Amino acid sequence: MKTLKLLILLTAIGCSNEGFPQDPRPCCEDVTVETGIFTVLYSESKQQPISLTYLSTDRPKNVDRGSMNFYTERDYYTSDNNDYKSNPYDKGHLGPADTFSDSYGNLRQTFTYLNCALQKDKLNRGAWRLLEEQERKWDDEQNLEITIEVEFTDSILPFGATLPSGFIKHIKFLKDNTSKCYYFPNVDPTKPWEEYEVDCND
Repeated sequence: MKTLKLLILLTAIGCSNEGFPQDPRPCCEDVTVETGIFTVLYSESKQQPISLTYLSTDRPKNVDRGSMNFYTERDYYTSDNNDYKSNPYDKGHLGPADTFSDSYGNLRQTFTYLNCALQKDKLNRGAWRLLEEQERKWDDEQNLEITIEVEFTDSILPFGATLPSGFIKHIKFLKDNTSKCYYFPNVDPTKPWEEYEVDCND
């Protein structure tokens, strides 16, 4: 019975083992992927990251994104361009592109769909972006360890991705051993980024 329920679930969300010829693991599970610049816990069933951690350091900006586009991964079942069409959600970087613009390879790695969340357009381009800019000012003085946790609604978009309800960003200042935390609902922001700070113990 459990096997039947699993097959029904995989069929409903359109997941298959196609594309994984050398990977015997079942698809649509939570997988941890370590890249050269971030570590992500990714939900293949939700087609969205669950959490992602990266180190923000004082890297020089050497390259621009230009017309760089997000790309899917051969070994993982992720969202793709279809999930972002005809809706108000951006392809939101969790690990910021500008933070890793020290080399083409690092910048390119931020454009994997493993690093991409359905993020309300005005949030992505507003308060979220402004906090990322502040992180790059902070990391001029000390390295930051940043973890983003994604919370979810029950809404599944037509091509299978689950819509996030909000994002929790934990910022650890490694020299001072202090932390800041921010919670952003996945809606248009209504206040400055500073006012989204929350108690890290909540």
